[in-house]
Amino acid sequence: MKNVVTALALVAATATGASAEVKLNMPSTFPGSLVQLGQAGVKLQDTLNLISGGEIEVKFFEPNALVPPLEIYDNVANGSIDAGWSVPGYWGAKNSAYNLFAAVPFGPSAGEYLAWHWFAGGEDLMNEIYNRDGIHSLVCGVIAPEASGWFRKEINSPEDLQGLKMRFFGLGAKVMQKLGVDTQLLAGGDIYPALERGTIDATEFSMPAIDQNLGFYNIAKHYYFPGWHQQSTIQELLISKAKWDGMTDAQRAMIQTACKANVANQLAEGEAIQGKALAEMEAAGVTIHKWSDEMLATFKGAWDEVVAEEIAANPDFENVWNSMQAFRAEYAAWKDLGYLK
Repeated sequence: MKNVVTALALVAATATGASAEVKLNMPSTFPGSLVQLGQAGVKLQDTLNLISGGEIEVKFFEPNALVPPLEIYDNVANGSIDAGWSVPGYWGAKNSAYNLFAAVPFGPSAGEYLAWHWFAGGEDLMNEIYNRDGIHSLVCGVIAPEASGWFRKEINSPEDLQGLKMRFFGLGAKVMQKLGVDTQLLAGGDIYPALERGTIDATEFSMPAIDQNLGFYNIAKHYYFPGWHQQSTIQELLISKAKWDGMTDAQRAMIQTACKANVANQLAEGEAIQGKALAEMEAAGVTIHKWSDEMLATFKGAWDEVVAEEIAANPDFENVWNSMQAFRAEYAAWKDLGYLK
């Protein structure tokens, strides 16, 4: 009789739309204490746990607590973990098109980038690729322009870059390689030790408040702008597609809404905290530089070569690139008319 009652209760729960609690273990690429990049993941955890009333339970895990930060993709894909907090560009070695969903050299600002993702098919294209490996991804954060990099010595010409060993992210790394830089991708927590030991000579990572938090200014004193390689950067919530498909519409809506709130909070906070960070690092002996028009033209020329090569090598890259460029061409009229130069 007890089994019959239990079965009837389950049927009733299904009929009324009640659902089982969703638990998401979410390892992060970034430490939870890291300004913006990691803190946004912790904020997402706290927001979802609060607004879902217990229906969704998210647990943020520090890098390496469950899996190494650069192995999150594989572990979500094979079902070993439920979710991950990261940036699509970390998976560029799996498919170069992922880079376009994260940050684009000489690419869109945050508002334009979000418009493409949410209203012109960018996020849908992203999931066409992720879904092949059993992953669903949501745009869940954004940071505005990054710095261009930290160098021990002043850079006055393209020749000064040749032979440098530098941590560099995404498509920008391919540009730097064309200029003779030996690039490698390191997770945030690995950069300072590499600089300190001399394993790398220079690094880029993020915006001033984040770079300050990681202490790069203690070793490299020349700080360059603008961040031509990342005018804005998208953060993502990765979820096992099987887990995502198994949720109710209401559960998926809560996660989507929490991600959009995360985007707004992160963008506003990021704009608020950079001036103070720059002033403090200048007071600590950092020299802030702006690239000359000639140097920016050099980077842009190398970037044009990279785009042509990536399009030729990967149909996915070409498809995503064409979508983004079509939107940017349409957006350009509004950008030109509506915004001060």
